[in-house]
Amino acid sequence: MKKNLFGLAAVVLSGAMLSCSSSEEESVDLGETKTVVNMLSEAQPIQLTEAQRVFANDNNQFTLNFLKTVNDVDKNGKSFIYSPLSITYVLGMVNDAAVGETEKELEQTLGFHEGGIKAVNEYCKKLIDGLPKVDDKVTLNIANAIFVNKDYTLKQQFQQDTQTYYDATAESLDFSSPQTLDHINGWCNKKTNGMIPTILDEVKPEMVSYLLNAIYFKADWASKFDQKNTKEETFHPEYNYLMDINDNPIKLPLMHQNVLISYIKNDTYSAISLPYGNCRYSMTVLLPEEGKTTYDVIAEMAKEGWKVGFTSLMSAYEVDLKLPRFETSSDTDELDIKDGLVGLMQKMGIKLAFDSHFAEIPNMCEVPVYIAMMRQKAKIKVNEDGSEAAAVTVAGMDKMASISQPIEYPKATFHANRPFVYFIAEASSGVILFVGKFTGV
Repeated sequence: MKKNLFGLAAVVLSGAMLSCSSSEEESVDLGETKTVVNMLSEAQPIQLTEAQRVFANDNNQFTLNFLKTVNDVDKNGKSFIYSPLSITYVLGMVNDAAVGETEKELEQTLGFHEGGIKAVNEYCKKLIDGLPKVDDKVTLNIANAIFVNKDYTLKQQFQQDTQTYYDATAESLDFSSPQTLDHINGWCNKKTNGMIPTILDEVKPEMVSYLLNAIYFKADWASKFDQKNTKEETFHPEYNYLMDINDNPIKLPLMHQNVLISYIKNDTYSAISLPYGNCRYSMTVLLPEEGKTTYDVIAEMAKEGWKVGFTSLMSAYEVDLKLPRFETSSDTDELDIKDGLVGLMQKMGIKLAFDSHFAEIPNMCEVPVYIAMMRQKAKIKVNEDGSEAAAVTVAGMDKMASISQPIEYPKATFHANRPFVYFIAEASSGVILFVGKFTGV
């Protein structure tokens, strides 16, 4: 059987998740009775059109490409967390004002295949409206904003489109006032519930506008880990071939429980899906197999892409699960690549939008503009209760230069006591909200 990269399709889409309940089943193991928590699920779909499902699938490929690009330039071996979906919303607003080859580059790189401004806008609106309503046990807030230099005026159509499709209200501010920086950062702090208190270090008086997106996610596991089962255990960092470093084992708090859960294993990784709330959202964890690393997992994922058919390969397993309790913060300005997030986007294929001479973004303001800066900050906290994650992306626009009965299930062990890759995604649409790697450092 061919290796299937993206177990994520299986664990995030819910084909192998049969029911969701935190009820406890008793199974007999060598004469011993033990508690097994049922964490299989069945998602209720967001109603995407066929074309929008193609968008969702291929925008997830943008997410995988982003993950690989970040991982390729990451030479310090540290954990990271990002939200490519947040980048999609910001660039979706930019795309609304773009034309020609600039629009083409944006849409192709984001996975929208020159679908056109209206189709991209409608897809983004479908997710902005639908994702927060999928699960009443999950808090998901998606917010967009446009802060405009008082010396400039947005074009009426752009302002109307961003309000209609992105729920982004434009606000005119004095970019020469110190209070403007506090105001924009205050918006970030509020929209992320304090997880991302600042996104800008300064507001440049010559900038035309700042476009922002914030995503905030908070949810309890469908079945929480019992804190009394969390113990300090050995975590084995992987060999970092980029720096020729083999880190020594460290001690980390590993949460532990026995779960009835969707599971798969291939030559590169084993994977589980840990559901939140009513099981519409889940964290998918991909743990490299013996002799493999997170670099191998990420490379395979980016190559193979999203395999919807892989869902049928998932099976229900009784899993002895261990997962670290951890917290990770990331900032694209700290990546080892020139110009941070701008450099990443250019590496991925978006070039004209960042070119002060050749960008074609005439429909945002009365003067032609280009993207002069981009940045994302993101953070995640994972503990026995659940997860809390947030991301803020900013683009600075400057003017152009000139189950009921006990069943016997197969068993597996999934001890994440070494680096792993993870995703937080919505089940039915398959949309990935956050993607990260945990290395123990």
